[in-house]
Amino acid sequence: MKDSYSLVKSIIRTEKGTTFQPLNKYIFCVANDSNKIEIKKALEEIFKVKISSINTLFVRGKKKKVRYKEGMTADWKKAIVT
Repeated sequence: MKDSYSLVKSIIRTEKGTTFQPLNKYIFCVANDSNKIEIKKALEEIFKVKISSINTLFVRGKKKKVRYKEGMTADWKKAIVT
């Protein structure tokens, strides 16, 4: 298993994320190659809490244009933790 801190990159604080807080759901940016079991163990180790469920999804990168060249932002994995 990988290091817990390299698996969980950051917590996502957005308007949608704040509407999930009364439901005890929090959104995290996690490593792309991680699975639900690894994410659960890492978050329980870091925050010392009991996790009941995890939903994961990939967020596709957006097209961005810088001057005359088009590019893409990186794809990333999102975990919604209850």
